[in-house]
Amino acid sequence: MLYTGQLNEFVRLAEIDASNCDLLKEKVSESLSVIWCQEDMQVNVDGGEYVFPENTVLFLTEYHKVTIVSVTKARLVRFNRAFYCISDHDNEVGCKGILFFGASQFPKITIPDNEVEKFEVLWKMFSIEMESKDNLQNDMLQMMLKRLLILSTRIYKEQTELTTFDNNQLDIVREYNYLVESHFKTKHQVADYAEMLNKSPKTLSNLFKKYNEKSPLQIIQARLVLEARRLLRYSDLSIKEIAYEVGYEDIQAFSKFFKKSEGVSPSDFKKSLVS
Repeated sequence: MLYTGQLNEFVRLAEIDASNCDLLKEKVSESLSVIWCQEDMQVNVDGGEYVFPENTVLFLTEYHKVTIVSVTKARLVRFNRAFYCISDHDNEVGCKGILFFGASQFPKITIPDNEVEKFEVLWKMFSIEMESKDNLQNDMLQMMLKRLLILSTRIYKEQTELTTFDNNQLDIVREYNYLVESHFKTKHQVADYAEMLNKSPKTLSNLFKKYNEKSPLQIIQARLVLEARRLLRYSDLSIKEIAYEVGYEDIQAFSKFFKKSEGVSPSDFKKSLVS
């Protein structure tokens, strides 16, 4: 089921099985995806292989490269920023929210047994609204999507202990990740983002130390490495061109950075993909 609006906004709902699992890896500009595993699902995301059990829900951006290994039953909600972020662009359940931090990670939740019925009812209501054809359909679909993201955000905050953060702290964490996603190719230093957030690098470091194991600098570097890996794996660009693409004018500096992170040089990494 697919809804499209007059401004190219869209939202798609799909019941996924082996016959249409290619929808999971469909590339759509500025799209965000919610994948609800109905049964165990094995997928490759950005070169890493994962097995997700029943009632795991994944939250992916258009930057993730998804390859299906094994899927028997899943549900997909995919929408673009034009559909949802126009109304909630700076809300923790919007496209800059905690469920879509950035492409270097993909948040996921496990729906608790006592919450599964809520998700089932919401899916049914969402499906019904997809079939509506009146002038309120867009508003209703946005409401359904927002409810899905709210339910998911509550669970995510509980399962990651984000409930110990106040809203201001969460806003900083969300905004930092969003800014990294937007500028990682040109801005490689924490100080660049600290300036945009009107915070000191030390303040950001202390905040992220409380939040998770990755420092602000490690988040930047992880995003750079992820982009480099993708380009090495999926593009025909030369290593020099890839270095330039991720903001390195000096190929030696890029190679040193990549090897320090991955343990192999960019050229050896690329050779390993065809061996």
